Amino acid sequence: MRTAIIVSLLVLSACSALPEAQVRTGLMHAGLPRPLASCMARRMVDRLSLIQLRRLGDLPKANSDEQLDRFLHHVRALGDPEILGVTTSSAALCVTGFAL
Repeated sequence: MRTAIIVSLLVLSACSALPEAQVRTGLMHAGLPRPLASCMARRMVDRLSLIQLRRLGDLPKANSDEQLDRFLHHVRALGDPEILGVTTSSAALCVTGFAL
């Protein structure tokens, strides 16, 4: 019984880590630095649906000199206020160091 619970917990933790890793990779592909992408991904996977996260994954790569600004411009162009709100608040909290 105890082994089954441990295996179940490991499977569940792996399932939740996969979307976060994919979101982090997508944010890095969009031009965001790894520390910022990691911080934002942790917050975003808990607040957006898989469909919304996939829409974010389709965004084009930003130039290195305008990473966050250009990325948020593309996010705004998606026309989804929830994606925009979660993304901008995650970016603001992560950039300022207030994200938990």
